[in-house]
Amino acid sequence: MHRFYGLAARLRQSFGERVQKIPLDFGFTCPNRDGHLSREGCIFCSPQGSGSGLHKLSMSIPDQWSHWQEKLSKLYTAKLYLAYLQSYSNTYCSREELKCALDQLNGLPGLAGLCIGTRPDCLDNEKLALIKNLGLKETWLDLGLQSSNNATLERINRGHTAEQFAEAVQMAHGHGVDVCAHLIAGLPGESKADFLESVRFLNELPIAGIKFHNLFVGRGTPLKKLYDAGEFTPIGKDEYIEALVEAISILRTDIVIHRLKADAVPGELVAPEWVRQKRIVLNEIEQAMKKKEIWQGCARPDAPDEPPLWYGPSGSLPATSRGALPGALNPFGKRV
Repeated sequence: MHRFYGLAARLRQSFGERVQKIPLDFGFTCPNRDGHLSREGCIFCSPQGSGSGLHKLSMSIPDQWSHWQEKLSKLYTAKLYLAYLQSYSNTYCSREELKCALDQLNGLPGLAGLCIGTRPDCLDNEKLALIKNLGLKETWLDLGLQSSNNATLERINRGHTAEQFAEAVQMAHGHGVDVCAHLIAGLPGESKADFLESVRFLNELPIAGIKFHNLFVGRGTPLKKLYDAGEFTPIGKDEYIEALVEAISILRTDIVIHRLKADAVPGELVAPEWVRQKRIVLNEIEQAMKKKEIWQGCARPDAPDEPPLWYGPSGSLPATSRGALPGALNPFGKRV
């Protein structure tokens, strides 16, 4: 039984074969780091902005692509790839600069789609139209929310509000660009109830995907200062799994789950140690869902009697259900 709608299933449905992501570093920065909003960044963000750092090595985009393609080809049988613009905020620029960056993707061997990591305050209609007009079969906007609680967003120095995030999602949806929202469990001052409320907030927006993250302490981050001072305790493994499984149970059935836990790059992690145990944690998540008979959306009032067929790679989500708007009918004739 497939208990949730994962990205691997979605990509198999789109392309009929395995697809891998290749991270690309274009050298963009972030308004939360260049002084426009702040120079500290979000309290959890590493100095590298979650990127590879290859741009600082003067490596061109084609060379970065070849570098990762060679590495991935030894691990997987994939021949198709999604370009993942991962480092910092990849639409924090003019339309012309964004077009110049995206033009560098032309001709990359095996390019099948695109994922663009950015912030809700770095988008406009012109940039979204440019992204949509690339005409790729899969185009995702990785958009950080982290929490729907504005007090939390201020506490973690996000530099935007939940309302700004919602406006950016609606704008992207209007252009036909799929949004993958990022959400973090274990943020300072937040409880499981706050985390679940953020899931409900996202359910009411036309998002098409979600990434779940557990907050960990990384080197060089403002969060490490709080941790060293004894002012922050990371979320425990069991606590995270409990919150995640409950979050999945209330998540809309059409939303693609891109990630179930956060991972630290080598040398970055300070705490907690369980973050290193990726395979163990994923297995425990699976076992917890089986034990509690949980599957994505099962606790929703509009839940079907069993997991939908599209949770598996051979299924197919009805086109009218992707990123369903609040109040729209879902595939089961019920209100979202």
